[in-house]
Amino acid sequence: MSILTENRLLPTDPSTAKIALELFRLVENIPIISPHGHTEAHWFSENAAFENPTDLFVTPDHYVYRMLISHGIDPASIGLSSDGEIHLSETKREIWNVFASNYYLFQGTPTRLWLNFVFQNLFGLKVSLNAETAELYYNVIDEALKKPEFKPRALFEQFNIEVLSTTNSPLDNLEAHKNIINSDWAGRIIPAYRPDNVIDPDNENFTENIQKLGEITGENTEKFSGYLAAQFSRRNFFKSLGATSTDHGHPTANTENLSSSEVTKLFDKALTKNLSALESEKFRGHMLLEMARMSLEDNLVMQLHPGSFRNHSPKILSALGRDRGFDIPRRTDYVQALKPLLDEVGLDNRFSLILFTLDETALSRELAPLCGVYPCLKIGPPWWFFDSVEGMQRFRRAVTETAGFFNTVGFNDDTRAFCSIPARHDVARRVDCSYLAELVVSGQISEEEGEKLSYELTYGLAKKAYKL
Repeated sequence: MSILTENRLLPTDPSTAKIALELFRLVENIPIISPHGHTEAHWFSENAAFENPTDLFVTPDHYVYRMLISHGIDPASIGLSSDGEIHLSETKREIWNVFASNYYLFQGTPTRLWLNFVFQNLFGLKVSLNAETAELYYNVIDEALKKPEFKPRALFEQFNIEVLSTTNSPLDNLEAHKNIINSDWAGRIIPAYRPDNVIDPDNENFTENIQKLGEITGENTEKFSGYLAAQFSRRNFFKSLGATSTDHGHPTANTENLSSSEVTKLFDKALTKNLSALESEKFRGHMLLEMARMSLEDNLVMQLHPGSFRNHSPKILSALGRDRGFDIPRRTDYVQALKPLLDEVGLDNRFSLILFTLDETALSRELAPLCGVYPCLKIGPPWWFFDSVEGMQRFRRAVTETAGFFNTVGFNDDTRAFCSIPARHDVARRVDCSYLAELVVSGQISEEEGEKLSYELTYGLAKKAYKL
């Protein structure tokens, strides 16, 4: 028995399914471009074996543990703590048993699609995961992880990944990336510049981070001019190690074009932690414009991931720290918010900004029209909560008629869960080929155009958009 079906996610209409499967077969084995994600470079630098199934699939994956917590399961029972260590009596195997016993909760979710893909294709497990099969699963996976072919570099090659981008703080020394470059391994792992912790005055360590930024670069970051120089210096350092993009995870898409005196005043207040909420928002907004200006100089592609209410539960934030699954989408404005930035650089062909959203109502109303006219803008693929079968379908239907295909950037997996990368790309390729097949059957595109578009959505658009 298989936990995967060959024609999964393809249309149910036979004629449409036939075309979709033909398109999928053309792109099924094309190398993976992974231009944005949150895997760790040190995995590939050190090439140490993943220790056990629990650490690989449960404790690092917020898609997994947020579902378990939503059903009243104690975070401690699945290994979550503020320092990442297990302090109670639970062993790795016991945590796995909690996960397996509750695996039914993931029915109908993309998480189960990804995990089933990995369980069957990587570990040969074709029976459903549940309380009865938990021990079988744990033993098979645990034994496999001890083999050389399951080390990070070998998996990278097995997954047929051409390039993988990590996401790194400006304070990161990128030693792991250096070590990979200087090794005899040919895998391409590149960083992306994520300056949130030195841009957001609401970060609890903002002042300390600015001081560290100055120490690293030798710039006087107590002055706004030195602060900007330090940012540009770090961008160039990232670029020297292969970076082609920056990434910005702001609460909103707000941009500002402040005068030198205005932003200097805000920066000085930020260093003393004396900004109001409105002033913090204005400073972040102006810094997005400064980042865009720097992109004109260093040619780095800019990504904006706004609209998440981060760490919604103060109790979880206090007990377990940041990024524990309590991040919730909220409404996001783009038309007014981006206007100051677009007024300055929106028509400059040297600049490229990829926009993501957690507000699906903005796709057809704002993002498709904006990206359908401003040459600097592209629409990023369905992100986070909408990286799903239904989310991808809604995305294509919402944006294609206004922005077309070539104002999108293909797919990126945006994951911390390394083994899910090929699974996520498999889902995206199947959904996109299904959508293209519908267009072929309805006479909107030819079969030849469908074939070319399937390649672009799988590979070409991402490689071009991220300058890879």
